[in-house]
Amino acid sequence: MSDKLQKVLANNGVGSRREMETWIEQGRVSVNGAIATLGDRVEPTDQIRVDNNLLKRDQNAPVCRVLMYNKPEGELCSRTDPMGRLTVFDRLPNINSGRWIAVGRLDLNTAGLLLFTNDGELANRLMHPRHEVEREYAVRVFGEVDAKTLVTLQKGVELDDGIAKFTDIIARPNEEESINSWFNVSLSEGRNREVRRLWESQGVQVSRLIRLRYGPLSLQKRLPQGAWIELELNDVNALRKQVQLPVETETVVGIGDNKLDHVTLQRMRRSVKKHKERAGTPNKPNPDGTEATGSDGQRARKPNERNPNGGRPGTNSGKGKGNRGKSGPGKPNVGRTRAGTSDAQPSDKPSVKTGTKPKRTNPNRKKPTRQQQGEQDK
Repeated sequence: MSDKLQKVLANNGVGSRREMETWIEQGRVSVNGAIATLGDRVEPTDQIRVDNNLLKRDQNAPVCRVLMYNKPEGELCSRTDPMGRLTVFDRLPNINSGRWIAVGRLDLNTAGLLLFTNDGELANRLMHPRHEVEREYAVRVFGEVDAKTLVTLQKGVELDDGIAKFTDIIARPNEEESINSWFNVSLSEGRNREVRRLWESQGVQVSRLIRLRYGPLSLQKRLPQGAWIELELNDVNALRKQVQLPVETETVVGIGDNKLDHVTLQRMRRSVKKHKERAGTPNKPNPDGTEATGSDGQRARKPNERNPNGGRPGTNSGKGKGNRGKSGPGKPNVGRTRAGTSDAQPSDKPSVKTGTKPKRTNPNRKKPTRQQQGEQDK
């Protein structure tokens, strides 16, 4: 039985069906030695090559797996970046066959729920507008928004690529003195920057955007940013049911594997922190909007500006619990041991209180015993 070429590639985990269609148009795929064209169908015995590499077709369909990832701001939804920036694929687990496919995309400044799967057909259906899978976002906008604007956004707005609208808008409670407003908005498609463009069409600026839900799955509140969990069979089948795919009967997730207890959360946070340290955290912008050039990943400091941790990287200065033996702000703990004794050479300058030079002592000298002290007194 023949199948469409892009479907076969997607089912073998090469990429999403849309991505495979682009690759076929670019001439990167061949069938039995001939360059493939869009619309070609292949048999199970045909030899398929992608970028001249033979595709090993698994006759037994692999187990459908889905990851839930809490994307932080500043990560790209691409596999590689020529500028060396962090991507959402950097920390994903290794997979035996195929590869992880991102279900939809989030732009650089958008955070929140991002799904990955090794099933190209599932990814394609979840992203296709025909299935109208609903996405929900938390949006922070600058200033107040009147009721007329909200009605317009739900009725529909003409954008560059057609009519777009929110299926639901819910105002969230805001602080009295805040100049920003929060809303939960839903829409049933995922065009490029669609949420931001809808608000901008009404002259409203979006200052923060977080995806909370994709179809039947909501982002787990305890999942740290930059961390992922693999979904259990019930959640995987909830997604498959949403797009009319047969249920999956197998899973690689054990009982309690994705339980977010205290120990698991600590391990996740340490792993995310180590990854950022190895990769190098992107510089935060300066207050004036210019790009930072500080080597520590923060804004560039002025020549005479002190390090807030007293010049010691990776520590919190100041007195208090857990800071015994540490100096105050701007005073690095140089020449002090854990017990608080000096291991540096004493100064020859007169003492401020007595006006005399401090007594030189040998730090390695042992304290005399009582018997030795008595003999000295005699």
